[in-house]
Amino acid sequence: MHALTYKRLAVLAGMVSISLFSGCTNYRQRYEYQSVEYENLKGRHTKLEAEKGQLSERVAQDQQTIEELQRRLEAIKSNPSEAGFPVNLPVSVDTGAGTITVTVSDALLFDSGKAALKSSTIRELDQVTATLKQKYAGKKVVVVGHTDSDPIRRTKDLWKDNWELSTERALSVTRYLVEHGIAEADVMAAGCGQARPVGPNTSSAGKAKNRRVEIVVQYRG
Repeated sequence: MHALTYKRLAVLAGMVSISLFSGCTNYRQRYEYQSVEYENLKGRHTKLEAEKGQLSERVAQDQQTIEELQRRLEAIKSNPSEAGFPVNLPVSVDTGAGTITVTVSDALLFDSGKAALKSSTIRELDQVTATLKQKYAGKKVVVVGHTDSDPIRRTKDLWKDNWELSTERALSVTRYLVEHGIAEADVMAAGCGQARPVGPNTSSAGKAKNRRVEIVVQYRG
């Protein structure tokens, strides 16, 4: 065979060898890359399975807690004394909202048209505070002031309207609770004025019911 032909065959063989070697190298690289990807996916799957198990466990625990709180609210609703608040203060339970409300008449707390507490020490508030600390520690508490529908007359220079008066009264009770050991972060104040009556504003007895401060414990939440 001609020498030139041998040279051509040699070149061609070299090119084929290079191509085969290059292909083998690329295959090995792809294999190694896919192996790494597989291990990564396997690790992520294992992690997700573990998180799924932990989440399911937390959901089961939360559901158990909710059911226990619901049973407790139902028991208090059936027997308000179970709430632990002073027996002379009305207690109501809203199982849907998960709240326990103790109501304090304005007659125990304030002079007519005033927002300053009658005394620096009020037995009923001390008893409420003690119960909050003993039985409802860490629960959020909302102090809500209410009035009757009568316009402010004798102290109209102090308050723009019943809404403002009810808010200031709620603040006075809130400050009392905080000063006696309830954490600031756990309590807030709100005023509703005459907007949420519990009795008719057409009678003295109804108006007396409406003038109140509600201390609302967010028991389930």
